[in-house]
Formats: sequence, structure tokens, C-alpha cells
Amino acid sequence: MSAADVAVFRKVLNESRNILLVSGAGLSAPSGIATFRGVGGRWRKYDSASLATLSAWQENQSRVWQFFHYRREEVRPARPNEGHYALARLCFPTLRNSVAPNAHVVHITQNIDGLCQTSLNHVASQTNQSPDGYVIEMHGNLFDVVCTAHDCMYQATNLDAPICPALGGTEMKVAAGDVEPVVKRKDLPHCPECHQLLRPDVVWFGERPKRIQEILQLANNADLCIMVGTSAVVQPASKLYSIVKENGGKLAIFNLEPPNHSEDADFIFLGSSEVILKDILGI
Repeated sequence: MSAADVAVFRKVLNESRNILLVSGAGLSAPSGIATFRGVGGRWRKYDSASLATLSAWQENQSRVWQFFHYRREEVRPARPNEGHYALARLCFPTLRNSVAPNAHVVHITQNIDGLCQTSLNHVASQTNQSPDGYVIEMHGNLFDVVCTAHDCMYQATNLDAPICPALGGTEMKVAAGDVEPVVKRKDLPHCPECHQLLRPDVVWFGERPKRIQEILQLANNADLCIMVGTSAVVQPASKLYSIVKENGGKLAIFNLEPPNHSEDADFIFLGSSEVILKDILGI
């Protein structure tokens, strides 16, 4: 990363009208949240990715709920890091005025930890201002639940710890030698309206991301895509920067290491997002 690269990027940022922020697990890693990807991406004896599927749910709802209970409790004490706050500040017109005065900003995150929205709320509270940009959690949120009954529209945020008594302490049972604690279906979270089973309101592999048509339209309109902490190998996130580039926009990547699509980037800044984002964005 040279001073000249940063200067050119800041000029592009300053001239941009529609900025699309796309973030992934690398943004939240400095907050202590496991990525569950690559080496060590396992929970108990299972490949964690295999549990975020409809087939895993159909096979064993108890196991899937135990996994997501574990994730909820892992994420609960986490706090946004400086990378989250740098991106959040871009969503406030008075705060970004010196770096991107004419831009509209939307933050699309693949993360389900809620920290992007939390950082936006914190900045709003600290500055007593309202953002004109916003966050879209394209894969949902760990603390949201949805009813599995097709004729029930119940969706809610549930911050209970644990979400139901039967899931509390299941990880301690595993640590004590119980390989697969049994939680009966009747003791799992149920809908307060129709009493059918609730599931985590997150997007599992093979499911359609939330607000995808809006996201694709935002990509179509963007003249700058800033990707932070993501390899963007999973569709449709990998499609977003391609749309921006095809329409003549610029792509800036902030990541610990060069991603597979480095040749498509106009700017690549390597390092921890909590360290480099604030300095390079200048906000």
C-alpha cells in the first residue's frame, strides 16, 4: 500500500455518487467472532457449514438449534470494532462530507452477528444524528427467529439467553463428555402464535438471500464497491462487485490477504480492517 494508491482511492471516493459497501466475516474477526471457514471450521465433530442447511434441519432440529444457540452465546458479548465504526460513519452525511460529499451509501453485510447495525446505532446515538445510509443483513441475524409453519407470518427478534431453557448448558454437557445432548422437539423454541417450531431467521446454504432484488439494484446503480473482509466466493455476494465493474464502477478491496479476484480490483489494501479502514477512508 503506497501513499499514491491511497491518494488515488480517496479521489475516487470523493467523486463517487453511489457507494456499495460489502462486508464479510473478516470485518467481525477482530471482535472475536469465529469465521467457521477453512481450517478449524468445525463445531463439535461437525462441519459447521453442513449445519446451516435445510437438510440438516430436517434431519435433526435439536442439533441445529444447539449449534445456533452456541453461535448466539458466542456473539452475545462481542462488540463492534473500529472497522465497523469506520463503515458506519460513512452512512452519516455530516461525517462523510469531507471524504464523499455527494455519495449515497448502503452497507450490505454477509455477517449474521448484528454488529454492523449495532455500530450504526451507536454512531447515531453518540452524534445525535440520523444516518441517510443503511445496513442490509443479506443472510439474516442470529437473534431473529421465524416460524416454520407455512401459514404463519411470525418473525421476531429474540434476545433471551438462552433462547429456551432446554438449550442452556448444552455446551457444558459436551465438555463434560456427553457427545450429543438430547433436547426434545417439544422443548425447542416454539412460535407464541401458532405453537409450531421456530427456526433461526438466517439464510441457510441454498436459500435466497434477503432483499436480493434491492441488493442487485443497488449494485447496478453503484459507481464504487468497497469490499471488506470477504473473499466473495459465495453467490450472490460474488456477483455484486462484478455488476459494479461491468457498469464502469471501481472496486476497492480491504482484506487480510489478496482474494481470488484480485485482478478485478482497482485498489487492494491488505491488513486488519479495524486498523486500516479508518486511516485509508479518512473518516
